[in-house]
Amino acid sequence: NFDQLESKTEMFETGVKVIDLLTPYVKGGKIGLFGGAGVGKTVLIQEMIYRVANNHDGVSVFAGVGERTREGNDLIEEMQDSGVIDKTALVFGQMDEPPGTRLRVALAGLTMAEYFRDVQKQDVLFFIDNIFRYTQAGSEVSTLLGRMPSAVGYQPNLADEMGLL
Repeated sequence: NFDQLESKTEMFETGVKVIDLLTPYVKGGKIGLFGGAGVGKTVLIQEMIYRVANNHDGVSVFAGVGERTREGNDLIEEMQDSGVIDKTALVFGQMDEPPGTRLRVALAGLTMAEYFRDVQKQDVLFFIDNIFRYTQAGSEVSTLLGRMPSAVGYQPNLADEMGLL
């Protein structure tokens, strides 16, 4: 709500020195991690989840949109091994599932994050992996519904779907 917005800027200290120094994150802000396969995006996400649980006594919500089963299983095992599984909510819409499932899993994760923030009054770190697959699932649903794509091939309601997030 607009009446709850604050104009102050507060930095989120990740505890990862290179991030805090070179690309500091703002509490309540949005960031994106972009990179090719095998460059360490998942390792960084796991480290952030660990530090939020241990340093900030917060929770993390991870929405895996179009994830491979192996990736989801590896993430769960890593969370168990590091002892933060009880401070992490995980929801997956795997790549072999229908596009409607993959589209809605990001919103399900967002609902979980809002619950922890609004009801439990906790700091929340919310991850969506992978936002492109969310967009792709929306395009597939749009095609199944017979909607005319835009000039570049995306669904006509792309802005609305991204706005929901």
